[in-house]
Amino acid sequence: MTSVADTHSLTWQVSPDLLGIVNQSGVFVETNPAWQAVLGWSEAEIRSMVFTDFLHPDDLDRTLALFSKMKKGEPALHFENRYRRKDGDYRWLSWVAVPEGDIFVCSARDVTRDKANARALQSSEDEALLREQFIAILGHDLRNPLAAIGSAVRIASRQPHDEKIAAMFAAIDGSAGRMAKLIDSIMDFARARLGGGIPVDLKRVENLNDGFENVIDEIRLAHPERLIQVLFAFENVLICDAARLDQLLSNLLANAVTHGSRDKPITVATFEEDGYFVLSVTNSGKVISQDTLVNLFKPFERADESDSLQGLGLGLYIADQIAKAHSGKIAATSNEAATVFRLDIPLEQNS
Repeated sequence: MTSVADTHSLTWQVSPDLLGIVNQSGVFVETNPAWQAVLGWSEAEIRSMVFTDFLHPDDLDRTLALFSKMKKGEPALHFENRYRRKDGDYRWLSWVAVPEGDIFVCSARDVTRDKANARALQSSEDEALLREQFIAILGHDLRNPLAAIGSAVRIASRQPHDEKIAAMFAAIDGSAGRMAKLIDSIMDFARARLGGGIPVDLKRVENLNDGFENVIDEIRLAHPERLIQVLFAFENVLICDAARLDQLLSNLLANAVTHGSRDKPITVATFEEDGYFVLSVTNSGKVISQDTLVNLFKPFERADESDSLQGLGLGLYIADQIAKAHSGKIAATSNEAATVFRLDIPLEQNS
């Protein structure tokens, strides 16, 4: 039968934590095998030095201050400092130590990796926050001058001009409109990434297809060479943000126009299926690989890297965020027959 003393002895031997007994002079008179495993010093070497010999210089003063308090009967709880390994490197240790008569019983855990992970995480979070705040500020600062340009062009274009000047004003106005859409995308991205999500104004919408028709007409006007087929079968009321769903469709159509076959039609459909409102955009063209599909709705991703200068790569990410804001989901499938982007919004929230 194993005694309590035997159990304590076994725990001392196999514990991964550094267990020890320190005397009033600061010498570790007893240490378990974990000391050598973590720090590389033998038990004899440890006994030949005081604890200050192991300390990182930057931790010396506060550790000595703690040791003075321990001599007065105060315990040490989760105190962290750095101890020097035999090879010269330092390890972060987290200590628990309690006075017991004229000695101190202590336990230390190696938290070096935890400290490194915490620093890496904090650095990553700080970098991400700074980047996203910069994007948000940039978007705000671009809005006002762009609005001024647009207003000036529209006012000037009302005056009589020859065809060349009129065409120039039209080109400037078109460029300003495209820039405005890019800024809107930047702002939506910043809102989503900074934790608030894309805002939506949910209302009862009875004529959802009318807004979709307007979006399709805009795409047809910009790309008269592309054939867009419409199959609208959903005619019920939907509680949604119609403007955001129009934006979602515009992003999906822009993606289909960019990546789809130019000689094959794009099909836009709405219908109800299994308790969901469904909006789908279908096009023919190059198959999207499974590796690309996995990351397709992440920011700055594109279905085809060869079109690296086409926009910011935020359209599908924003579409995904709009879907989530409606408690819905968006997904893409792609094969030799077709590429389909499909939005599903549960109708139960419309009950």
